[in-house]
Amino acid sequence: MLNAPTKVAAALALSLAAAAPSPSFAQSDLARAYRTIAGKQFVDLTHAFSPNSPVWSGFGQAKFSPAGDPKTKKAYTIKDDGFRTTYYEMVGQYGTHVDPPAHFAEGGITMDKIPLKQMILRLIVLDNTRYQAKDANHAFSVADLKAWEKRHGRVPKGAFVALRTDMAKDFDGNPEHFKRAPFPAWSFETVKFLFEQRGVTAIGHESLDTDTTDKMLSETYLLQKGHYQIEVMANLDKVPAKGALIVVSWPKVKDGLGFPARAFAILP
Repeated sequence: MLNAPTKVAAALALSLAAAAPSPSFAQSDLARAYRTIAGKQFVDLTHAFSPNSPVWSGFGQAKFSPAGDPKTKKAYTIKDDGFRTTYYEMVGQYGTHVDPPAHFAEGGITMDKIPLKQMILRLIVLDNTRYQAKDANHAFSVADLKAWEKRHGRVPKGAFVALRTDMAKDFDGNPEHFKRAPFPAWSFETVKFLFEQRGVTAIGHESLDTDTTDKMLSETYLLQKGHYQIEVMANLDKVPAKGALIVVSWPKVKDGLGFPARAFAILP
C-alpha cells in the first residue's frame, strides 16, 4: 500500500513521462523541419577568396602554395602521392570572416567559444542603398532603422542584423574600389540601439570594417560587449528584409581571434 507522499510522487512521474516527447516524436519533428528547410531556397552570403582578394593593407595579401613533404620540400601530387593539398598563409580576418569578442577585448570570448545556438538565427536585412543615391557614404541611422520598422515591424530580439550596401559587387570586380574610404556603413548610434534596445545577437555587413570612425567605435563597442560580427558579406541584395534564417559557421580554432567564415541564408 503506497503512502500519500509516494502516491503524489508516482503521479507526478507519470505526468512528466506523458508530457515528455518520445524519441519517435522528436525524430518526426526534426524530419518535418528538415523537409521544410530542404524545400527552401538557399543564398550564399560568403565570398570565395583568393590571394588577390581585397584586404586591409595592414594585413597584406594571402599566399597559397602547394603543400609538400617538410623533409624533401617536394609538393604532393595526385600522380605521385595520390593526393594534393594547399598551404595557406593569411591573416584570420580574410574574406568573409568572423570577428569574435576577443578580437578587440582582452577578456572576450574567442571564436571557439561562441555558442552554437548563435550560429543559426533569424536574419534581418537593412537596406542602406536607398539612401546612397544622395549620399554614397551614408551611415545607416537610428531614424533609418525606425523607418524600416514602420514598414516591416520591430527588429526581433536575438536576430542577426545585416546591412546591405551593395559594396559586395566590387569585391571581385573592382577590389580597389571595394577598399575605399570612406564607405557606406553603420552609424555608431544604430549599432548601440540594435544591441541595447532591440537585443540582437550579432550584426554583419559587406565592408571590411563596421564603420568609418577614427576610433572604430562601433566595432569596439559590440566586441567589447560580448557580441560577434560577420564582415565582408555577399549577396544581401538577394535576401528579403525579414523572414529568412542565417546559418554561419567557422573552423573551431582554439583561442581563435578570427577566421574566414561560411554564411548562408535560408529564404522563407
